[in-house]
Amino acid sequence: MVAYHRVSVEPVGREVRCREDQPILDACLRAGIWVPHSCTHGTCGTCKAELIDGEVDHGNASAFALMDFERDEGKVLLCQASPRSDLVVEADVDVDEGLELHPVRDFTGTVTELADVARDIRVVRIALDEELRFAPGQYVALRVPGTPATRTYSLANPPTQRRLLELHVRRTPGGLASDGWVFGPMAAGERVSLSGPYGRFVFRPARPEPAIMVAGGTGLAPIASMIRHALAAPSGPRLYLYHGARTRADLYCVDEFRALAAAHPDRFRYRPCLSEQTPEDPAGGGWDGGAGLVTDVLAADFDRCSGHVGYVCGPPPMVDAALKLLMRKRLFPRDIYREDFFSEADRATGGVRSPLLRR
Repeated sequence: MVAYHRVSVEPVGREVRCREDQPILDACLRAGIWVPHSCTHGTCGTCKAELIDGEVDHGNASAFALMDFERDEGKVLLCQASPRSDLVVEADVDVDEGLELHPVRDFTGTVTELADVARDIRVVRIALDEELRFAPGQYVALRVPGTPATRTYSLANPPTQRRLLELHVRRTPGGLASDGWVFGPMAAGERVSLSGPYGRFVFRPARPEPAIMVAGGTGLAPIASMIRHALAAPSGPRLYLYHGARTRADLYCVDEFRALAAAHPDRFRYRPCLSEQTPEDPAGGGWDGGAGLVTDVLAADFDRCSGHVGYVCGPPPMVDAALKLLMRKRLFPRDIYREDFFSEADRATGGVRSPLLRR
């Protein structure tokens, strides 16, 4: 029988029961205690907390996210650490005004559709057996069949669609979930298990400023959820979407977002950007979007970004470049929200991240 331990979470003074085989973060989120977190796989370091009392198993924490000297000083990654005794931990527990966040739960559902929307990008739609309540921008952890592993995917559907999920999956050669399942034997009608919602990269409804949204590849998914949600309301802040890809074959949802821009000309501007030109997309010819890196296109469009709020999501190098650009354009770190799409390879290399930005 698996043992349970009591975990006291400071400074909120809440106590949760946590199994010895359960990450502390999971126990907290299921109890509705929203400690900071991002990747949930021990790579980004967002959930780093102070172990005040007790003993833990540090699990599979990346040596880059949790340095040896930090372990010696009593730091833990809550997404990897599990209790070996009763604990007291101190975490930066804070929820922004106007945010409605929901406890993590387990769900089952049925794959209803698989659609190839771009080169090595597949949309997966899943009909849940019961409703999942979430904030636009959050993600779920999908359990890989026949393994104890999970892989995380952002929800692209708006939160009003609580039983039909839309996931955007990029194929990674040799990837356990993408190459080995989603782009392999997964089929419509298959039953799947998942948990959620996770993540603090969410749309801030209390922020009235215009929003600059920068996405790279499938980093579009959480931002798509935000945009679909925001534009369904009768009013709201102006939104600018910059979506970067290498070539036209790597870009997707173009027709949908152009239609939204046409339907909401005063509220939404869409700028798809290609970093490479191909014979199918000649400069000045077949391609009428932005040319160059997404950050180059954004830099040319905005002299200053002060007075805006930023949402940035995608591969760590793109996220890092976009953050530096927005700050050079006079947008303060407190006004920028980010989500890095880490892969398993980032656990070994440490990825790219900034300690200045909220996640």
